[in-house]
Amino acid sequence: MLKIWGRKTSSNVQALMWCVEELNLPYERYDIGHKFGGNNTPEFLAMNPNGTVPVLRDGDGDAIWETGAILRYLASRYGSEEFWPQDLQKRANIDKWAEWAKINVAACFTGPVFWRVVRTASKDRDPQAIADALSVLHKNLQIAEAQLSNNRFLAGNGFTLADIQFGHLLYRYYDIAIERANFPAIENYYEQLKQGSAFKEHVMVSYEDLRVE
Repeated sequence: MLKIWGRKTSSNVQALMWCVEELNLPYERYDIGHKFGGNNTPEFLAMNPNGTVPVLRDGDGDAIWETGAILRYLASRYGSEEFWPQDLQKRANIDKWAEWAKINVAACFTGPVFWRVVRTASKDRDPQAIADALSVLHKNLQIAEAQLSNNRFLAGNGFTLADIQFGHLLYRYYDIAIERANFPAIENYYEQLKQGSAFKEHVMVSYEDLRVE
């Protein structure tokens, strides 16, 4: 049984939960962080000294933190050959796209765009900063657009860990009030992801609790 600490409105927790559901793993999840608190207690900090979510414990194993590390652990232990291959060359191809999504998409969207649009009071928002951040983000998304123009999924024609790392960001990207670029291949890919029950349950989650007016 997996034990997971983290609130469902955290984008990192959403990526983890989507992965857990896709791998059909039993779990218990505990709401921690934001309005729930609990991430600064001695007990939680003993598991993760950063005080961040998610944290995972698999059975009696040590606590694991950092979303990418957790996802790779689950993929290595429970994933199919298509999702996370044993062949190192094939795995590296998936891992490079997973890392790319984290470094070049998540880092350019979550703080620079989502936080400025949703988690910043309207009087404090900086439209130019948002526009500048979107310009950087869209340059990176052009890479995904090119890749998805020739492949069904981000790392090829099969669903992999790379899609978890990239795809979980798209719900918020397409839902918040911003100027979006025209990316037909990404839009088709997103429409495909939206059909999945795990994506609907764990990624398409309201973020109204996070909104600052």
